[in-house]
Amino acid sequence: MCGRYVLAFGGDGLVHSYVATKHDRAGDWKPVYSIAPRTIAPVLREFFDDEGELQRSLELARWGLHPAWAKDKGPRPINARMETVATNGMFRGSFSSGRAVVPMTGYYEWVEAPDGGKDPFFIHHPEGELLHAAGLTVARKSEDGDGWDVTFTVVTREARDAGGEVHDRMPAFLTEEALADWLAPGKLEAEQKDPLLAQLEEISTTVAGQLVTVAVDRQVNNVRTLDRSDPTLIEPVTQT
Repeated sequence: MCGRYVLAFGGDGLVHSYVATKHDRAGDWKPVYSIAPRTIAPVLREFFDDEGELQRSLELARWGLHPAWAKDKGPRPINARMETVATNGMFRGSFSSGRAVVPMTGYYEWVEAPDGGKDPFFIHHPEGELLHAAGLTVARKSEDGDGWDVTFTVVTREARDAGGEVHDRMPAFLTEEALADWLAPGKLEAEQKDPLLAQLEEISTTVAGQLVTVAVDRQVNNVRTLDRSDPTLIEPVTQT
């Protein structure tokens, strides 16, 4: 599972890293060290412009997939299992034609502590590199009817290596070289789905092996009181 994550890159860095040709408000993004469900964060998508040229768009979306056909008070899943993403009715449409990348620099997981509380851990690349989580998006008319609201979910896989030490699920991460295949616009044909998922399985296994897990302070546990802009949220602590 991925229930909270970090994006310590600013908008300029993201635009540069992804060579995004369209970015609007996402270009003003500031580093955030605690991104929670139902909040807004950058996602990367690809599209063809009016001249048929492939473009990359960095845009803001709300975490929790909310398809147009879903009820307003219905579930808004923050994660989608890689194993069933092509067949589950909630996700298969977005998998076919709404794939995206969710930029992050790491994510949190928790384990039960002897004192009854929960100890948080931060899982990330040891050099602080940008991670590219496979994601799905969908757009629906905004409540005021003026524009579109984009929502997203993070694709997860069985946790291995560092992530598996504290939880059984983790985001499915892509390499830079694999972004184009995952982001390719247009609807997937039936025969394209299994190879794309097989590629995601292989690549995400490799990326998982590069990650490290560190204990962090329990201040990250309380979403209501923490300062989302505080980089000390991800500083390692020594467990007692």
